Amino acid sequence: MNKEEQVILSFRDLYNKMVWLNKLKMEESLKGYKSSEVHCIEYIGRNVDSNVTKLAESFYMTRSAISKVTKKLIKKGYIESYQKTDNKKEIYFRLTRQGKEIYRIHDELHKEFQERDKPVFEQVTEEQFDSMLSFMEKYSRHLDAEIKKQGVDTNSE
Repeated sequence: MNKEEQVILSFRDLYNKMVWLNKLKMEESLKGYKSSEVHCIEYIGRNVDSNVTKLAESFYMTRSAISKVTKKLIKKGYIESYQKTDNKKEIYFRLTRQGKEIYRIHDELHKEFQERDKPVFEQVTEEQFDSMLSFMEKYSRHLDAEIKKQGVDTNSE
């Protein structure tokens, strides 16, 4: 196995371990909530003026699939839609009180996971961080270009 394959397999293995470890705690603390709902709530909580297009791009899903998720979230009372006075065409989303509570629980869990993993990151030098981030940015741009070749523009509005 060459180094390129080792890097890809290591990324996949690392990601799968994080998901597995975090999933147990997430499911326990957010019982009854679907992962797609929680991540949609997280995105709306972190991004002002979230809309179907931005959510679809962020999750690499179709706008119609995101529309279904947001309609369910509205029906369940986690988010609400609104329009700006200067743009009556576009529909945006914001969290309700109930949505903010889910967001808070999810955010606290992420902080707990960060704390758990802190000992590893404390050993990483600035130079190592910069190198890793640089690689990930290059690889991400490459994958964006490949996605765009397939007719999906992840950066459009």
